Amino acid sequence: MSSTAGQVIRCKAAVAWEAEKPLVIDEIDVAPPQKMEVRVKIHFTSLCHTDVYFWEAKGQHPLFPRILGHEAGGIVESIGEGVTELKPGDKVLTVFTGECGECRHCKSAESNMCDLLRINTDRGAMISDGKSRFSKDGKPIYHFLGTSSFSQYTVLHAGCVAKINPEAPLDKVCVLSCGISTGMGATLNVAKPTKGSTVAVFGLGTVGLAAAEGARIAGASRIIGIDMNPNRFKEATKFGVTEFVNPKDHNKPVQEVLVEMTDGGVDRCIECTGNVGAMISAFECVHDGWGVAVLVGVPNKDDSFKTNPINLLNERTLKGTFFGNYKPRTDIPGVVEKYMKKELEVEKFITHKVNLSDINKAFDYMMKGESLRCIINMDA
Repeated sequence: MSSTAGQVIRCKAAVAWEAEKPLVIDEIDVAPPQKMEVRVKIHFTSLCHTDVYFWEAKGQHPLFPRILGHEAGGIVESIGEGVTELKPGDKVLTVFTGECGECRHCKSAESNMCDLLRINTDRGAMISDGKSRFSKDGKPIYHFLGTSSFSQYTVLHAGCVAKINPEAPLDKVCVLSCGISTGMGATLNVAKPTKGSTVAVFGLGTVGLAAAEGARIAGASRIIGIDMNPNRFKEATKFGVTEFVNPKDHNKPVQEVLVEMTDGGVDRCIECTGNVGAMISAFECVHDGWGVAVLVGVPNKDDSFKTNPINLLNERTLKGTFFGNYKPRTDIPGVVEKYMKKELEVEKFITHKVNLSDINKAFDYMMKGESLRCIINMDA
């Protein structure tokens, strides 16, 4: 048991006190973990678009002050009552969704949408008692996605912590706890392209490039990247993309362009933009008889998806996915092993590195479109 177990820990955290204002490095207090909770010392975290989205207060119910961050790696410092599968000293990744192991979703081989711990963007406190484990001068600071990794210590439900290979480098594998696994899993677990197949990917941000990486790993012979930003095309070749289509370069719907390029349509398509028009194009560009389109991007809540029903009757399949259909505790350790076996390269996703004191630079890089993933060293 660590010397700090059961005690309040004072540490540094990057706190979002107001929307769109620079994060402030503050000294905060982190309470001990309660029943089914763990306290983790965060060593490395990375910035995801979701962090920026809620920092900008575009979420439905903005909460401030809040500690953002959710893609991270660290070491378990202490555990609360009832935690049996983790112990102090374990190397772990934090995950924005969870796996309680008891609900019907967790017991199903087909689902990763845990009834208890699935993503909840509005919750700013712990499930067990509705209270925050973070405070400054006695006043609570809200949690974010059950993770809050922009703090040197954080408290999570044990079901949102994935125990990984103790040899795995946290400054690399921390990026596997959200976007990269989401995109890669959408391809490998849901689209399931066969060797030699043709795969299209809409949107060449981090998630889309991870989807392309999944197609590369699966042995696809053609990987077509679709994006309206031509500056992304050169970078995408590192992830296996073989051809590029910019919808702005054509005077017809992009699905028609793709159907003509591929003699009737692509075998698999993964949509990673969240734009409903792109979603429709992604579905309508797959081949009849066997084509599968997978939706990954999150649309606006009022969007509606419209297509001719004959597209379905002609044996095209439309699927959605959440977190690449990976169960956090069960499957993410295996994704880390792909990296350890050199089957998956994560280094090419990491474009920048900063210290905690410079965390606002990570936001600048992402806002300017200059970064894929920026690693934040929480110890520096």
